[in-house]
Amino acid sequence: MIKGVLLDLAGVVYDGEKPIAGAAEAIGRLRGAGVPLRFVSNTTRSTKKAILVRLDRLGVAVTEDELFTPAIAAREWLLKHSCSPHLLVHPKLEPDLLGLPEGRRHAVVVGDVGEALDYSKLNAAFRKLSEGAEFLALANNRMFKDADGKPSLDAGPFVAALEFASQRHAIVLGKPSAEFFGMALTSMNCRPEEAVMVGDDAENDIAGSLRAGLSCALLVRTGKYRVGDEARFVPKPTALVDDLPAAAKWILKRKDGG
Repeated sequence: MIKGVLLDLAGVVYDGEKPIAGAAEAIGRLRGAGVPLRFVSNTTRSTKKAILVRLDRLGVAVTEDELFTPAIAAREWLLKHSCSPHLLVHPKLEPDLLGLPEGRRHAVVVGDVGEALDYSKLNAAFRKLSEGAEFLALANNRMFKDADGKPSLDAGPFVAALEFASQRHAIVLGKPSAEFFGMALTSMNCRPEEAVMVGDDAENDIAGSLRAGLSCALLVRTGKYRVGDEARFVPKPTALVDDLPAAAKWILKRKDGG
């Protein structure tokens, strides 16, 4: 039985500033059927508040408790481990990671910096790592679909550069981290084998969630999906569907073991 659904946002619910056709209605059908939902996004350019405002503008009502982002996971990690962040993130994301109490040590936090990235900032992060700072990656995605519809470098390549230079491995806090999926599932008292993931990223959404123990993962043909993605990573998606409305139909058909 399906007792919970994890939904990616960019490429599944919306594409840039436009909603995916039928996505809001599909979410409404899932809610109407009593399916608990959590929205899990690897975005590292927008604060939680900004994401909620965007969703509201697109006609999708999401509560703070339903939204999970790497920045939220990072804040919890920093508090738990008493670390002060050295941020290499997009300026728009900084509010989600500021205001923490002074920690006993430092942690470099790497996200998608965008146009704000330069050599001095990257080198400053490298030097902190060389001094023994903890190493956190908000996400490890290779690329994302940018506002102009073309692929752009995501955080992953810069995480890889710092890993190579420092000879350290980052702790990945977003997808495909099993802990990240687990945090969202725990919040709705749902075991991995009772949950379904819906995403447009065959590597991080689909293979990542299946490795984390989810029973099913549906790959949509919207967002960053490209023909053949379903065969590029292992584990492969449970099903390839056209979009979120098709995914909702698939889920509701099987919700009660049908």
